[in-house]
Amino acid sequence: MSRRDQIRMTAEEIDEFLSGRHTMNVASINHDGTIHLVAMWYAVLDGVPVFWTYGRSQKIKNLQRDPRITALVEDGEEYSELRGVELVGRAEIVEDRPDVLAIGEAVYERYFGPVTDETRPFVELTGAKRVGVRIHVDRTVSWDHRKLDGAY
Repeated sequence: MSRRDQIRMTAEEIDEFLSGRHTMNVASINHDGTIHLVAMWYAVLDGVPVFWTYGRSQKIKNLQRDPRITALVEDGEEYSELRGVELVGRAEIVEDRPDVLAIGEAVYERYFGPVTDETRPFVELTGAKRVGVRIHVDRTVSWDHRKLDGAY
């Protein structure tokens, strides 16, 4: 078995990893062909990775022009602990307010806890100028160096 095959995560391991509280690095393509790379908080709704951001942000301008997107979620301090998932696909920009707020609430819940009657107005206010992004994944690459048990 190749080293690549040894460290690849199963579909269940990928789902479990992505359900953790991590930061997603999102890459889009600038008008000049360079890469725009930013860290975003995210959630997974109905099995689809999502995030929200300001509608006039550079990443949205880029995705409107070219919907190709790559996202990386990674973890680990030492080489033997490194693990991550790369998601390559197409971005769908979500502008329907109820859908945007659903994405915002999912992101809020992941990082702060349940949305309550007290916190919902804050989430709504935070999302006033935001749009959502759904990542339709075409290809997934994963690795978990912990599977090597220290053997390199």
